[in-house]
Amino acid sequence: MTVKDYKYDREEPLNREPPLDELIASFITKKDGYDRNHGPIPIINAKNHRVAIDGAVRKPLSLSLADLQSLPQHSVICALQCAGNRRHTMRTEMKEVNGVDWFDGAVMNCKWRGPRLRDVLLSAGVEVEAHVAFACHQTPCQDDEWYGASIPLARAMSEDADVLVALEMNDAPLTPNHGFPVRVVTPGIAGARSVKWLDRITVQSVESANFYQQHDYKILPPEVDSPEKAKEFWHKVPSIQDMPVNSVIGVPANGANVRRDKAG
Repeated sequence: MTVKDYKYDREEPLNREPPLDELIASFITKKDGYDRNHGPIPIINAKNHRVAIDGAVRKPLSLSLADLQSLPQHSVICALQCAGNRRHTMRTEMKEVNGVDWFDGAVMNCKWRGPRLRDVLLSAGVEVEAHVAFACHQTPCQDDEWYGASIPLARAMSEDADVLVALEMNDAPLTPNHGFPVRVVTPGIAGARSVKWLDRITVQSVESANFYQQHDYKILPPEVDSPEKAKEFWHKVPSIQDMPVNSVIGVPANGANVRRDKAG
């Protein structure tokens, strides 16, 4: 089945994770990996697609796929992880939480390739501001008409951060469900900030105003136990950026029988 065949829409977007044994079978996630979406998967004509670079820059740009391919290309092997990965464990062992009921597989380790975001911003003459926001207007979402996120500009401009405007995944063009023709890849940062189907990058003094930056992917205080109480804290709590260290035992699987051999 191809992505075009998926019967997912705004109300029921494609959200899935691979079995844990498949996920840990190799260092590089060779198969599809997990899918996290807030709306339908768009089918984009790469020849016509452009990425706008605007905001606090001296030279606003409108870059085609060929323009992005003409910039120096860099490869990065890094894991992308949904901020809600292992939510099922949190829900069953700690407290009830909202969101997709992920088990342990909403993470994938892949090789990404494309120009550094730093180089793209330098080509536009970036000014000194606080944040760089990413946007996708290619598909409507469940809670907003578009999808957006942002990270601190200092992180984007760091030569060590390796934030990419990615065109390839595992030495092949991105697939539609993973952001074709262009996406952001933010190593070490919650997957929610690695915007797929990228069409705009804005340098600005504040975080993205999008719903998924301001009213989702935040850790609220323990006393927040209802949507009504959450309203008091959304604007007080910072958006998740860095993902904490996390680990799962994949082998032996939960409930498996283990026998000791003669060697002990």
